[in-house]
Amino acid sequence: MKFKLFTAIFLILIFVSSCEAQGPRVKITPEMDEYPPILHSNEFKQPISINISTRGVEDSPFISGNNLFIAYTPDPSIPPRKQLFDGLSGIWVSKRQGDQWGKPERVLLQEPGKLSLDGCAFVQGDKMWFCSAREGYKGINWFTAEYVDGMWQNWRDANFGIEVEEIHISEDELYFGSKKSGGKGKKDLWFSKKVGGRWQAPQHIAAVNSKEDEARPFVRKDELWFDRTYKGTPAVFRSKRINGKWQEPEMIVSQFAGEPNLDENGNLYFVHPFFKMNRMIEADIYAAYRK
Repeated sequence: MKFKLFTAIFLILIFVSSCEAQGPRVKITPEMDEYPPILHSNEFKQPISINISTRGVEDSPFISGNNLFIAYTPDPSIPPRKQLFDGLSGIWVSKRQGDQWGKPERVLLQEPGKLSLDGCAFVQGDKMWFCSAREGYKGINWFTAEYVDGMWQNWRDANFGIEVEEIHISEDELYFGSKKSGGKGKKDLWFSKKVGGRWQAPQHIAAVNSKEDEARPFVRKDELWFDRTYKGTPAVFRSKRINGKWQEPEMIVSQFAGEPNLDENGNLYFVHPFFKMNRMIEADIYAAYRK
């Protein structure tokens, strides 16, 4: 869960593709987890894997109403360039059914017969922002799509006018992680305000950044959630905004916990990869429910 390619799925896949296959893969259970997530907050119950988790990689969770968007690939040992052809790797959506999540369905964001590898969905109402490696473009680029007549369509380039990685848009503020100069260390969190329909020069969020990596922001009211490298692995942190100023962050979950996202009830969702013999072999979406 690092990466220049805007979302954890891409770095995880690049990392794992360098490893040799270790025989048939089986679904990892919490009992088999060598490095389970560690909860540091009394606001939440102990994190658990949600019911849509598979033996593949579920990544980049984003909840919009009763919809849970994820980036998914069934086999993390296959390199990204080959996932373009598997017909499965990309963005999926699961609908809430009571206290469970329904069977995920593929979100198609490319013309039939054309290739794309999509991820890092961010949704506001009937509009989605997503990053994609696709035909006709170099590298990873940002796009938008509109939900019309029960389908995501009308995808087009999303020109922020500034270089961004993983994003969260809150009203007229764009939050993102970046290694751009002027920060405190490696990757830092920045934000840009929209004025007259254009995003302005990014501003460094000094109060929440450190010499470690900070990335994958999520903003909910006056709370800024993100992950930071802690003791060598991602951990989920939260900063509260008081009188317009972000405060010193507090750690909520550590040990391979990243890409935080909250639902309308304030329940915390995040990505937890499983490691065995120092190799990542799977990643699930975990939830820490409010007490």
